[in-house]
Parts: sequence; C-alpha cells; structure tokens
Amino acid sequence: MSSAKTLLEVCDVAKEFDVSRPWLNRVLEGQDKQILKAVDGVSFTINRGETLALVGESGCGKSTVARLVCGLYTPSRGSIVFDGVDMAKVASDELRGLRKRFQMIFQDPYASLNPRWRVGKIIAEPIVSHGLATTRAELKARVGQLLTQVGLSPLDADKFPHEFSGGQRQRISIARALSSNPEFLVCDEPTSALDVSVQAQILNLMKDLQREFGLTYLFISHNLAVVSHIATRVGVMYLGRLVEIADTRRIFTRPLHPYTQMLQSAIPDLKMTGKQRTPVAGEVPNPLNPPTGCAFHPRCPHANERCRRERPNMIEHPESGQVACHAVEEGRIDIKIAA
Repeated sequence: MSSAKTLLEVCDVAKEFDVSRPWLNRVLEGQDKQILKAVDGVSFTINRGETLALVGESGCGKSTVARLVCGLYTPSRGSIVFDGVDMAKVASDELRGLRKRFQMIFQDPYASLNPRWRVGKIIAEPIVSHGLATTRAELKARVGQLLTQVGLSPLDADKFPHEFSGGQRQRISIARALSSNPEFLVCDEPTSALDVSVQAQILNLMKDLQREFGLTYLFISHNLAVVSHIATRVGVMYLGRLVEIADTRRIFTRPLHPYTQMLQSAIPDLKMTGKQRTPVAGEVPNPLNPPTGCAFHPRCPHANERCRRERPNMIEHPESGQVACHAVEEGRIDIKIAA
C-alpha cells in the first residue's frame, strides 16, 4: 500500500507496440508479427514535492513512460496509481477530475503550441475545459497572472506563438501546464530543443515554481548534466527497463550499474581532473530482437554467462539506492572506481 507521501506509484508497467507489416505482406512473405517492447516492466514511486528524473539513450523508453503516466498510452501490463487511485480502474468522469491535477510539458515548443491560436487562448483552454473561471474578466486576469509567473508580460496574451523565441515558447507551455492548478507535471525533455543558456533559465524557472507551488515533477532527459541541477532522484533506463535508481548525489558520486558509469563518463570533464573514465562501447541492440538475460550484457565489460542467461531483478544496495545488475550483486564490480 502506498504511503501518505507517495503521489505516484508505477508498478511493473509495460507497453508493447505492434510494428508488423500489413497482414497480406506477412502472409505472402511468411513473416511473423513483430512486437516492440518499448517499456518492459518498469516500477518506481514519486513522493510529493520531489523530482524524479528518468535518463538514458534515445529509444530506451523514457518518453513512452511519460505518455503512459499521463494517460496518452494505455499500459499493456501493470498499474499506474496516482494519489491512491488506479488510473485504469476509474470511471471516465472521475478520471477527468484527476486529469486537471497533472499536466505535461512537451519536448518541442515549436510543435506543441497551436500556431493559429493567440497565446491567451492557448493558456486559457485548460481553464475553460475544467471550469476554473466563471467570467471573461476572471479568465483574462488568470491568463495574465500565469504569464507573469513564467517571466512574460500579460500583454503577450494577444500575440501568436511565431512571435516568440524557443525559450519564450517553452515558458508559454509551462504557463499552459500550470493553468489547471496541477500538483504533478510530467516534463518530457523540456529543455533539449533550447540553447544551453536558455536551458538554465527554464530549469531555474521550474525550480522556482516547484518551491512556490509545491509541485512534483517526473523529468525526462537524456542529459545527465541537466538532471544534476533539478532532480531529487534519478532513474537510469536501458532498452525499456530501469537499471538503477538512486538519489541524485549518489548517482553522480557513486554510480553502481556499468551503464550508469558509462553515461557519467560521457559528461565532459571541464575541471580536467584526470579521473578514470569508462568509455561508452558498442551500440544499443535492436529493440525488436533484444538480447537474452541482461539487455546490457553485449556492451558490459563485466558480463559473464549468468548475465547472458538470466535477467537481473532490481535489488536494494547497501551503498546506494536500487540496482539491477548481477555483477554488482555478486561483488564483481569495484564501485569505488567511479567515486
């Protein structure tokens, strides 16, 4: 049972997509169905007021998890419980009431805003949809307040999205997400399409809003440097599975999983400390034909026969968080080398 401070609980969630060729082609060519396991048994919890970041290479399933949590996809297996309510078991009217409590910020600010709508209408849409304003004057005042909160002017409500820069558009997206007074925001790589200097501004804005309104974030990113500034805890994904979850400080000072060590080694060492690095070797396997056992074993320098045969389970580690790795479990990795 979830504790009182747990806002979101994801349990053994999986999502499969049928990417087969048309039926007639498969019959004529003698091909079987092709099923893509985008997410394969992911479990985690997020407590109120914290930020859990999911990181990993492109195609590892991070964005699919985000869409599953927001209800844009239906899980093939598992449960998603928001504030004690199983999202798959509630009636549509109750689900509508829950939806205003969580919102999503999308990756591309150029694609996520309707170019034919003025900014005021874009931000006002969730307010109108959920009946949060009774008069036009109240609606206008609320839109102006939201624009001010994200560092824009109430006068910007009369402009179109094309009149703004990428960073300003993402601020508009954040204002729209906040318009229904949510408790929980799913942020799908909200800074990846922005310049580095603008990324810092958006991250600082999100941290300020979190402190002001007590928001809870699920933050999706492929950039560990970005994650280090905003996350409370970090979950590392590989080929649809979570391989490590730990506090942000421990992920960066004492990563356990070999894949986490490789990701950390890829961050530029601006201080030229000369510390030992673990090079990122090999390529991500084809998700349509994943390796047996541990999905990371073809790229892992510590892999043995057990890794090739048996899928590791997530275990609690006395040094740091949770990890799914036979080599760590058996003590075959000296974790001090990454400290």
